[in-house]
Amino acid sequence: MFTTACQEQLLPGETLQQKWEFAQSAGYGAIELRGRGDFHFRSRLPELRRALADGVVMPTVCVEMPHFLGAFDAELRRDAVEQMTSQLSVIGELGGRGAMTPASYGMFSRRLPPFEPPRSEAEDREVLLEGLTELGEHARREGVCLFLEPLNRYEDHMVNRLGQAVELIRETGLDSVRIGVDSYHMNIEEADPPAALLAAAPHIGHAQVSDSNRFQPGAGHLDWPAWLGALDAAGYDGELALECRLTGDPVEAVRSVPAFLARAAA
Repeated sequence: MFTTACQEQLLPGETLQQKWEFAQSAGYGAIELRGRGDFHFRSRLPELRRALADGVVMPTVCVEMPHFLGAFDAELRRDAVEQMTSQLSVIGELGGRGAMTPASYGMFSRRLPPFEPPRSEAEDREVLLEGLTELGEHARREGVCLFLEPLNRYEDHMVNRLGQAVELIRETGLDSVRIGVDSYHMNIEEADPPAALLAAAPHIGHAQVSDSNRFQPGAGHLDWPAWLGALDAAGYDGELALECRLTGDPVEAVRSVPAFLARAAA
């Protein structure tokens, strides 16, 4: 049976402690944090330490920044790496497992004009390997992992499929860099999502869930028994972190997810 986590912004309550109380009552076993830029996540350490002392389980953080390690601008790339370095250190201090980031988000899509990015695929790869290696080495020192998330082709032009992430991770040679899989993006990009999970099994480090339409699991048409069955067969034993929009009553939508996933995985 998987442990289900919920991103903090989806949970009702003003404090992490209040959110955790609701999360537990709904059947969640963890909260996934969100890490904004400008070192905001680091500035939350007093709050996070209090929550940890009060028993809040916070194993992972997902970035929420305006630019990422694959940015075209060198200064923005440097800032993104420094932000991620800080977030890895913070989640390490909390005793967590790691931090999740895409290569980029909303920076460029080959599916929209002008169709050709200003950097070649070889240059993309060089930039990504440089950032992933630096962050992976820092993650290893902190005893955590960096989770690279493939996004769909409309949100990122560089890393869309699990196989592409596997190639980059293998080239870094670092066990501290792993894949963060996302059911929504996989639904768009993978011809056979269960097969993709099995093929990438040794490199999967984290999993986020939402349905085919980006709403909560159960609100779309994703084949959850097949997806969860493949993830289980791949040996994944981390959390299923809810990252989605909500349809219907938001509180009830969030409350419905752990039971729905448990039925789908049975």
